[in-house]
Amino acid sequence: MAELNYLSKEGFDNLKKEIERLKSVERPRISQQIADARDKGDLSENAEYDAAKEAQSLMELKISQLEESLANSRILDSSTLDLSKVGILSKVRLMNKKVNKEVIYTIVAEKEANLKEGKISIKSPIGKGLMGKKVGEIVDVQVPAGIVPFEILEITA
Repeated sequence: MAELNYLSKEGFDNLKKEIERLKSVERPRISQQIADARDKGDLSENAEYDAAKEAQSLMELKISQLEESLANSRILDSSTLDLSKVGILSKVRLMNKKVNKEVIYTIVAEKEANLKEGKISIKSPIGKGLMGKKVGEIVDVQVPAGIVPFEILEITA
């Protein structure tokens, strides 16, 4: 059985949009490339045709994987979150004790992670380290640069 994916409503909608874009924009574009290459003659020595067929195979695989992911996704409702401890969709205000700097992260599913938006994966070292912890706790997180102590200052939705 496939692994369940827990997504925010926004992440679920973005996944649906990506599948629709691939089907309605990319699939016809690649089909046109195949038709154009086919019109150029002998397919046995046609590199454009081979490249277009390969692109089509990769795109169909991607669509299939995204559809499977969507089918195994569950939408999390942020209004039902337990804010007494860190969990998925928690917005966590932290103090990086190593550099004495405050940071804010939202813990999200792996597919929604985007560091520029302050969204870190539940499977990242920091995400894993924070799960289940409460306000006031200091968590030592093993990151590539070494161990970083974080103090949990606040948990919100």
